[in-house]
Formats: sequence, C-alpha cells, structure tokens
Amino acid sequence: MNILIKQAHIIDSNSAHNDKVMDVLIENGVIKSIKSKIIPEKNVKVIESENLHISNGWVDMQVSFCDPGFEHKEDLESGIKAAASGGFTGVALVSSTNPTIHSKAEVLYIKNKTADAIIDVYPIGTLSNKQEGQDISEMYDMKMAGAVAFSDDKKAVGNAGLLMRALLYAQNFDGLILTHCDEKTVSNGGKMNEGIVSTQLGLKGMPALAEELMVDRNIFLAEYTNAPIHISNVSTQKSVELIRNAKAKGLKVTASATIYNLAMEDSLLNGFDSNYKLNPPLRTKADIDAIKKAVSDGTIDTLTCDHRPQDIESKELEFDYASNGMIGLESAFGLLNSNRGKIKLATIIEAITCNPRKILKLKESKIAEGETANITLFNPDKEWVFEKKHIHSKSLNTPLIGAKFTGKSIGIINNKQSYFNK
Repeated sequence: MNILIKQAHIIDSNSAHNDKVMDVLIENGVIKSIKSKIIPEKNVKVIESENLHISNGWVDMQVSFCDPGFEHKEDLESGIKAAASGGFTGVALVSSTNPTIHSKAEVLYIKNKTADAIIDVYPIGTLSNKQEGQDISEMYDMKMAGAVAFSDDKKAVGNAGLLMRALLYAQNFDGLILTHCDEKTVSNGGKMNEGIVSTQLGLKGMPALAEELMVDRNIFLAEYTNAPIHISNVSTQKSVELIRNAKAKGLKVTASATIYNLAMEDSLLNGFDSNYKLNPPLRTKADIDAIKKAVSDGTIDTLTCDHRPQDIESKELEFDYASNGMIGLESAFGLLNSNRGKIKLATIIEAITCNPRKILKLKESKIAEGETANITLFNPDKEWVFEKKHIHSKSLNTPLIGAKFTGKSIGIINNKQSYFNK
C-alpha cells in the first residue's frame, strides 16, 4: 500500500527536512517524495491528523516478551502488538526467558518467529552461560546468529573477573556488553528505595549505594579493558555523576534510564500497590531531577520503558512477595512526554530513535527521499486517558490505568507494513 502523510512536522536530526512541515509520500515501503505539498493519486492512503509529527521509528533496547517459556505472561505476537501500538518499530529483547537466550538456537528461534513482523525484533544474548554468572556464554555464535548485545539482564554480574574477560572477549567481534548495576550484598533483598518513605512504610530499603558501587566498578573495568560498555537502568544522582565523569575522560561508556525512573517518585508506594514494585526501584525527586538533567546534556543516551509483563499470581500478593516489573510499551511515550519537564522534545526523540540505533549498531534510519520508511507518527500535545482498551499485552501489571497523559502515538510504518491506532 502506498501512503501519503500530509503536513507532518518532521523531527529527525539526520534529515535535511528536520523541523519542517512537509508532505511525505511512501511507495512500496520506500520514501518516494518529500515536498511542501503533494497531490494524492489513486490507490494512495492519505494520513492526515491534527498536530501530526513524524520521526524515525522509536526503538526500545530493554523489553521482555517472555517467549520462550513464560508465554502465559506475554509472547512474541502479543508483545509485537503492544510495541506497535506504543509507536515502536524496534525492540531489543532481554535474555530472561526459559530457556534463557544463551546460544544461537534461542537467537534463531526469535529471529525466525519475528522475521515477517511489522517491528524489528533484536535478541540480546546472555553474558554468562544460562545467566548463572560462572562462565562466559557462547557470545560469538550468538552474535553471528543475530544477537545485538550481551547481558544477564537484571542479574547483575557480581563476578568482576567474569565481566572483565567478557569485555575483552567481545572486542574480537565488535560485541557490546550491557550491565545492570546492583551490588547484591548491599541491596540485600531490599523491596524499594531506601529512604524516608521506606522507613515510614516499614519496608526493607534498597540503598542507592548498591547501584553506585557497581556503576563505579564497571566503569573501572571498561577503562582497564578499553572496551565499550553500556550501563542500563541508571536511577540515582550519584550514578549519573559517575557516568558523566567517565564520559568526560573519554571512556567508551553509554547509559540508559527507565522512563519510570524519570517520571515517578518513591512516594507513590504509600498505597502498597505492587505494580509500583520495580527494579531499579522508584527513587527520590532529587534522583529524578538528576536523570532529567542527564538526558538533556547527553550523559544518559537513551530511555527504555523496561516492559516487564507479570501475571496476576505474580503481582496480587503482599508487597514483599510480589514480583518486580510493570508493562510499559503502550504507555511509554505518554508517560515520558508528560513528565519530560524542560527536556526538549527533539532531545526525547533522539533518545528513542538515533541513540539506541548507534549504541546497538543497527542500521541508521533517516527521513529522506530514497530511504526505507521506518517512521513513527505521533501528536506530542494529544491529551488522553490510558485505559485497559489501550493494552495489547497479555498482562495488565501497570499502575497507570486511568492516568492522564499528554502525547500519543498515532501509528507506525515499517517493513512495508503500517499500523495505526484507532
């Protein structure tokens, strides 16, 4: 199907049409023409919408689709629908499946099952064999099969020697290591951020120090090995400072934060809603302000929704026993845009388009004539209420149902396919 997008405000720093309002004609999945006005021909679907904006397709580099092994929570098909509805044309899948993504067999399973999907699905392989933290995984084989990076997901690598050897080994084939930072002997089973709120609620706290110690250690290891490293899930003020200093020294460090750590404070746990039980936990206003500043100045390169489906049996429990995580793909842009504060819209878009592609070394996307169409359409000023009907995930573990947002995805165009929200 040929598509004509009418009067769209283009946000793409790589495009000659950046910050212009143009018509965009797409034929057979390729951007055929970009002009101030294009007269539609026959057999062309015309897309017109109030305050229409377009950008390169959004990419989230930390998503769980639970497949294989936990398909009762999510599967590849339902996850793809959730991502498309949220405006994403690409997602990188974490390795916490059953079995874990620890060999080329699991990588190929995901690649083959999603080959014809409207969104691009990128597997992340384990760093250690089966996420056991003992031996390096079959990283080279997984890289050749299509894995874009290596991580033990939320199982922080406590063995510094293992991480050091993985950083050295991965350089032989241009592999990237992603690290979640949590010194378990310090966090010690904490259920939320350690602070005033945890004391008031009588919940065991997770000190910010647990994250910061491991951020510091991992930066040292990256410097020693002269290897690139990505620090995921940055959530504290001190972590931001450590990463900013590392970048100033010229180290090959990139970083991401979750959207919920930019948008929500730990005081939200006052009602003991287990949907707010997350890892990393919700932090303080000072931490949120530090995250926002870090996104603005480029210290934090990209933002993730950390989509983590959980079934009722995992969430409707006493707070101490509930599993961590919330779904986030469908609500991601609304939550992010509504809470970006002084962060420029163009900076937000850069953080969910160009930057994750650069970090994962994916094919560059550009809104230009002759380029393959990989586009997200959205209205940054659209006011709407997030309801159950907007959820395409199999799971409903989100505290945001009923939340009022500003900013909504309209649809996506990718892989010669299109999807538009009703």
